[in-house]
Amino acid sequence: MYAERLLPHDPDAEESVIGSLLIDGDALSKITSFLKSSDFYLAKNRWCYDACSSIFERDEAINQVSVAHELSLIGRLEEVGGSSYLGYLVQSVPTSLHIEHYAHIVQQDSVMRQLITVAGDIATIGYDGTTDVDASLSRAEDLLYKVRAGRGTRDFVHIRDVLDSYMEETASLDLTDGRHLAPIPTGFPEMDKLLGGLQRSDMVVLAARPSLGKSTLAFNIAQFAAQSGSSVGIFSLEMSSEQIAIRMLSGQARVDSHRLRLGMVSEDEHRRELDAIGFLSELPIYIDDTPVQGVVEMRGKARRLQAERGLDLIVVDYLQLMTGGSGRSDQRVQEMGEFSRSLKGMARDMDVPVLACSQLSRAPEQRPSHRPLLSDLRESGSIEQDADVVAFIYREDVYTDETEWEKRNPEKPYPRNIAEIIVAKHRNGPTGSVPLFFRNDVVKFESLQQNVGTRELV
Repeated sequence: MYAERLLPHDPDAEESVIGSLLIDGDALSKITSFLKSSDFYLAKNRWCYDACSSIFERDEAINQVSVAHELSLIGRLEEVGGSSYLGYLVQSVPTSLHIEHYAHIVQQDSVMRQLITVAGDIATIGYDGTTDVDASLSRAEDLLYKVRAGRGTRDFVHIRDVLDSYMEETASLDLTDGRHLAPIPTGFPEMDKLLGGLQRSDMVVLAARPSLGKSTLAFNIAQFAAQSGSSVGIFSLEMSSEQIAIRMLSGQARVDSHRLRLGMVSEDEHRRELDAIGFLSELPIYIDDTPVQGVVEMRGKARRLQAERGLDLIVVDYLQLMTGGSGRSDQRVQEMGEFSRSLKGMARDMDVPVLACSQLSRAPEQRPSHRPLLSDLRESGSIEQDADVVAFIYREDVYTDETEWEKRNPEKPYPRNIAEIIVAKHRNGPTGSVPLFFRNDVVKFESLQQNVGTRELV
């Protein structure tokens, strides 16, 4: 039934766009931000538009003669119908004043044709018969997302409009709880003071060497965000959902995680465990522990979660476990760059912060100071470039024992279980460091103020 129908297109609108350009070449600046040559259905009009664009890029005059010459150079003049077709276009359009209206018609028809093409591609996915339904749905959603993303164009806006939008959002905070507008708190006052919370559309990278607590800190932040009313989605490529749940349970109940896993808890600890289960069960935390997945699948799942239950924060643990499907080591650096850019794009498109954990290279262990640097980010410099915030976890007690510390710093107490959160990059604010206390028994970071009196301060 559909095979007999023509694809959506409007020859008159296409001809009116080209004709408008032939009589007023400067009008191209009004439409070039949203109209592409691929939006034209008829090849001859597409070639004419390309010719106009090429002339415009060289800052030369666009008219019937120059376009005919450009088409002749690329061997397309006779295929479009010669100079007579260009003359017809000039005669058919009395003015260029309505070029934007014509261009929008052409673009809209192009979107409809893309939808028809995507519908066929989605049907093919359905007929493939794969058993991985989630992967198939993600592929289908990504196809539709690309159509929508391609339609979303940006152009210059006056600062007045930006400020008006800001004032509207700020004013709406007084009318609602402001959860979706305000930054996401980390739960650590010192870190919130430095960062101002996790900002919408920001990509925040939390990096460290293995076993220094990057996953723990990310989950601590996720839990506090959820306690503050934010909906949190966690993509865990390393740990299972059960492992994450037990970590959160241990920290909330303040029961040793090892004994909790083995069921070796006292009566009082069991009571705290039940209370913690009841508390955590009510939090809007959603965990996806698919071990092998890429950004496309993540984005599809995140969009579904946002549409169905809301989403204010995305946590990815961790970057180096993501896959692009190539499996080739020589392409790994390029893949990591694509992952980084895609996560930043997802943060902007969904208007939520993305907190991504990342491994550091072995370089810190080879330096005398052991303190991490931005250049230590593993496998890709794109991570540093794309991230709005880069924070490192550094623990002196991992690299220096107590005896050696006393020799070097006789006046200072040993920094046992003290983690320094080093904000090495902050695109929109200051850098600095924040000390936190790490409780290894319950796998939890805490603010130093929470531990005053129970330990020595550095």
